[in-house]
Amino acid sequence: MSEPPRFRRVTAPLEAGQAPTTSRLNKRMSELGLASRREADAWIERGLVRVNGEIARMGQQVSVLDQITVSKQAAGEQADRVTILLNKPMGYVSGQAEDGHSPAASLIGPHSHWSEDRSKTRFAPHQMRGLAPAGRLDIDSIGLLVLTQDGRIARHLIGQDSEIEKEYLVRVTLYDAPEAQPQNTQARVDPEKIALLRHGLQLDNQPLKPAKVSWQNEEQLRIVLREGKKRQIRRMCELVGLKVVGLKRVRIGSVALGQLPVGKWRYLAPGELF
Repeated sequence: MSEPPRFRRVTAPLEAGQAPTTSRLNKRMSELGLASRREADAWIERGLVRVNGEIARMGQQVSVLDQITVSKQAAGEQADRVTILLNKPMGYVSGQAEDGHSPAASLIGPHSHWSEDRSKTRFAPHQMRGLAPAGRLDIDSIGLLVLTQDGRIARHLIGQDSEIEKEYLVRVTLYDAPEAQPQNTQARVDPEKIALLRHGLQLDNQPLKPAKVSWQNEEQLRIVLREGKKRQIRRMCELVGLKVVGLKRVRIGSVALGQLPVGKWRYLAPGELF
């Protein structure tokens, strides 16, 4: 007879003033950062989750007063999952191949692993299974792209309630500026337009969250967002009469692109947090 799985305890204390409402177990596990909803369902189906000491049921309702425990077997499987940081070149799409353009994940392999990666993890083909981008980076944009097997990290970065900062360097010009002629764009842009980029614009009939916007030099803005609508920066700039001619993401949360070369990737190191 096989040995029953061992479990690690996770407490879910009731916060002051919080009513003990119920939600589905997989949703609660996601909120606690234990697993993605899909991953939680797989664990529940395999009998690797308990609620108040009893084997959990699929679709079970729980409150913050209930004690959720997860087996060490499940935790061990989760620990084997990788998160990869890629410096995406122009011409690659973030997700599935489209219109003849290759996905960014096609760049992941032993040949493009950054030689200065300090992680002790070694590349293996199984690391590509379920590896998905946690956020978009347009085909004509470059810089930091996160690909992960860990649903917890994906939710942390792109979940509806995510407040993670994304920092971009954005080269801009005026739409009426002559091409192939250097321009001091900063001197020609009304400061009120930069103030609008910081706060006051709408996209898709929805007000945008406040952003941090400042000039890095005469032609380049530094923009920090806490949301990620489709082609958001390009569309924001269009609304104030600016044309984006170059866009590079240099930071997500506390993880920076750093010296990672274009087209190369490295592992998210143990203890490195977004």
